[in-house]
Amino acid sequence: MNLVSCAVTRSLPRRVSSLASSSSAHRPAVEHLRAIQLTTIMASKPPTWTRLYSSPASPQKEKDPKAEKKPIPEPRPSSSIVLLSPTNEVLLLHRVKTSTSFASAHVFPGGNLDAFHDGDIPAPGAHDRHVDGPAYRLGAIRECFEETGILLANKDGRLVDLPQQERDEARKKIHGSQIKFADYLKSIDAEPDLNGLVPFTRWITPVGVPKRFTTQMYLYLIPISRTGVPSEMLVPTPDGGVEHTEALFAPPQTFLSRVAANKMILFPPQYYILSLLTKFLKGPTASVEEGPVYYTKQRRALLKFLRATPTADTDKGKAHVTSGISWADKVMSPYHLFVRKSDKRVVLGLEKPGLELKGSDRGGDWERVVLVSFGKAGPSQVEVRLREDVLREEKEASPEGSKL
Repeated sequence: MNLVSCAVTRSLPRRVSSLASSSSAHRPAVEHLRAIQLTTIMASKPPTWTRLYSSPASPQKEKDPKAEKKPIPEPRPSSSIVLLSPTNEVLLLHRVKTSTSFASAHVFPGGNLDAFHDGDIPAPGAHDRHVDGPAYRLGAIRECFEETGILLANKDGRLVDLPQQERDEARKKIHGSQIKFADYLKSIDAEPDLNGLVPFTRWITPVGVPKRFTTQMYLYLIPISRTGVPSEMLVPTPDGGVEHTEALFAPPQTFLSRVAANKMILFPPQYYILSLLTKFLKGPTASVEEGPVYYTKQRRALLKFLRATPTADTDKGKAHVTSGISWADKVMSPYHLFVRKSDKRVVLGLEKPGLELKGSDRGGDWERVVLVSFGKAGPSQVEVRLREDVLREEKEASPEGSKL
């Protein structure tokens, strides 16, 4: 265990449990997983994607052409943070079973923007409605603080370190709109670390879902060096709510392994992002000397990946227009491609930006698709694959002459 790992371990409360895995191949990562039980964490409700994954192969009632069409709901602005610990672990929150969205699933910290706290929110139809901006950034930092107690704000050149009681009182007041988030930060002489947020895709809920959102995702890297990083930074704490039951810091691959073993629920957007991170975040190292260099190298490779174009690896992927859109600017609105004959999983395309941005130069990821089965318990058998591989497999499994 390196110095960073030792410091992290000492900062955690005693009520920390390790999640075991039956697979020895993933044992090192699983043993490093820390489950911090949160009995009462309040969070705003993230978008629900449930209806998106319902297979159209199921019987559909014939619609009355004379029936009045319901207006399409406007996507509500929201933001979320992929938070990396000093040892490059990712934070996920476990939602309660009774949640109206993402029930029982693990999600990134985040939620809806609030004009009272976050300032002017771009109006529907405005050019910057679906673009990274000040309101999205401040909202992401505020929501992270409300949900977990982790305050991504600087004071005197370092992240703010507040006693737990003071943090909890502030979170309740901010959540209850008793004080503006910006005013609270001023009262403690702190500034939100807006520049520390790195844009990392946007997701727009497709048409057909009753609640729609336009969610800006960010990456935030907690400093690797323990200098300037308060111990409380790594410990999410309860705030009296009931939306989340626990918070997990773990390597991305550990989460994906638990999904494969049906021990965890991840919806496609979260699974997709974690699958991208596995290319760069390889889990902890036991070397004290190599720790900082090891984690810094991973972060540099990840940041280079997020800024680089083309974003595709295959020839056809590189030829598609979306390959020229960086990960910071990609917009994804998942849509149904087809249902696989072999396992009945739905195949979702990711290159389209959604109704509001149709006809624009925005787009997502043509090269990859998401495979998923959806049942009463939520999504399962989630997987990210190359589009060409999935199409080839389906063609080989289809009768000669048939079309997808």
